[in-house]
Amino acid sequence: MPPPAVDGMRATACYVPIPSWLSTSSQLTGVMCLVVIFALSGCVAIVPSGVLGGAPQPTLFSAHSTADYQLGGSYPPPAGATVVTRDSMEKPAPGSYSICYVNGFQTQPGIEWPDALVIHKNGVPLVDPNWPDEHIIDIGTSAKRADAAAIQSLTIDRCATAGFAAVEFDNVDSYTRSDTQLTLSDAIAFAKLLVSEAHRQGLAAGQKNTPQLGTRGRDDIGFNFAVAEECDQFNECPAYTAIYGAHVIDIEYTDALRRPFAQVCADPATPASTILRDRHLQPLGGPEYFYAHC
Repeated sequence: MPPPAVDGMRATACYVPIPSWLSTSSQLTGVMCLVVIFALSGCVAIVPSGVLGGAPQPTLFSAHSTADYQLGGSYPPPAGATVVTRDSMEKPAPGSYSICYVNGFQTQPGIEWPDALVIHKNGVPLVDPNWPDEHIIDIGTSAKRADAAAIQSLTIDRCATAGFAAVEFDNVDSYTRSDTQLTLSDAIAFAKLLVSEAHRQGLAAGQKNTPQLGTRGRDDIGFNFAVAEECDQFNECPAYTAIYGAHVIDIEYTDALRRPFAQVCADPATPASTILRDRHLQPLGGPEYFYAHC
């Protein structure tokens, strides 16, 4: 089928080289773009997808929303839950503000990464001690950060294409598990690339844990909201709410409460969007499934 004519112009699609910061060791050579061709004068402009008319603007969930965290598998959200987080391989929850989970700083199980882009110790890829099937991404140089960001951009694109409204980037603190091969500065520089790509795709970007970022998470990196795990358990909630206000989601776990959940919710320091989940985040119907909210 020929491309449609619009006001004397003809539009078609082609591939163009990816900008240098998106070049990867896996030899990604092109990105889909829109080429605008005047009927008589030929191609005069190349506009990347999403740029024509300006990139879509990210939107945030409403303050004090009720959340659900469904990384162990998707299911119909509980009554009243309007903000739902699911894995990037899942579909967003219909009718909800949907957040896409992206393992931004470590490899996701089942997805192979180039050996040159993971941290090694004694010649063996270094694993997260709490997640032995995840390797720590090597973001120790600007070139490696660019290559790693290019790979992660594919996941971010999948989130946007699926219809998610936001992404949360997990394991920002993986530098603390890198055998001193990475620094907080490396993590900040890499986070900037991920957040920039999310915003380019029209997605809000969430900081996952890592309260030591302080205001740098919002002001330098550009995060729009935060997702904290056990901020009450570790007395860290104010470190997030002081920066992101009501746009903080906290997940406490049934096996590690330091006080009754009712007391957690009654504490003014607790984010309004705090929920209580089972440790393994099992889907509804699972033997350990538990959900409650403030």
